[in-house]
Amino acid sequence: MALQDKYINPLTDFGFKKLFGIEPNKELLIDFLNQLLPPIHQIKDLVYTKNEQLGGTPDDRKAIFDLYCESKSGEKFIVELQKAKQNFFKDRSVYYATFPIQEQAKKGDWDFKLSAIYTIGILDFVFDEHKNETELLHTVKLKDQNGNLFFDKLTFIYIELPKFKKSESELETKFEKWLYVFRYLSNFQNRPIALQERIFEKLFEVAAIASFSREEKERYEESLKYYRDLKNVVDTSREEGREEGREEEKLLIARGMKADGLLVEQIMKYTGLSAEEIKKL
Repeated sequence: MALQDKYINPLTDFGFKKLFGIEPNKELLIDFLNQLLPPIHQIKDLVYTKNEQLGGTPDDRKAIFDLYCESKSGEKFIVELQKAKQNFFKDRSVYYATFPIQEQAKKGDWDFKLSAIYTIGILDFVFDEHKNETELLHTVKLKDQNGNLFFDKLTFIYIELPKFKKSESELETKFEKWLYVFRYLSNFQNRPIALQERIFEKLFEVAAIASFSREEKERYEESLKYYRDLKNVVDTSREEGREEGREEEKLLIARGMKADGLLVEQIMKYTGLSAEEIKKL
């Protein structure tokens, strides 16, 4: 049970948003993002903005981000936690990036100058096309036919967490320490020696389940159950390769997407289920 753990699991929806998605803890998100960003876009402060993005008309599709924030200097950041492999996840990332692009449009005379946009995916799975590679951090920009940078204001960053295998004694950089936290935080009984910086002191204070309210503990239990159920289904499907396992995985993913408020059409697109199957969930 979750209450037997000392620290929260950051890969659960509740855990991720508790640590990184609320104003009192935004310094955790700032520090993590700064490990991924170039010097020119290092964040000093940020504000959280509305994570539900509506289309231009009522008939347009909407998007719901896990986290959506903006730095004081105007850069925009979409941060997504993806717990299970999903068809067309890269397509979804590109689609999501169109919303912070369009919202920068100004009425009247406008020279089309855009602020930089970063879409960051923290993945609890490995892309099929990268499964034989050791590289876990993928930074993608628009380049021309000669491999030269064409546009430097749209960046996609993907982190394949399962590839991170380092032990505490092998940690060398702040980025690796953050990956270590994502992978193993809920297994710790005490703060590791390698994580003694002030930012991690803050993290462990926030992550301590004993300090949660009764409502928070209940919400975390529910979130952890969903995460474990999803992981069990995915593992079973992977190990046994059974069609029924794959169908159960689709239903579980669809159930979570429906709970997050995604439209039936979106769930159909990403799971392959019919509208009737989704409405029955």
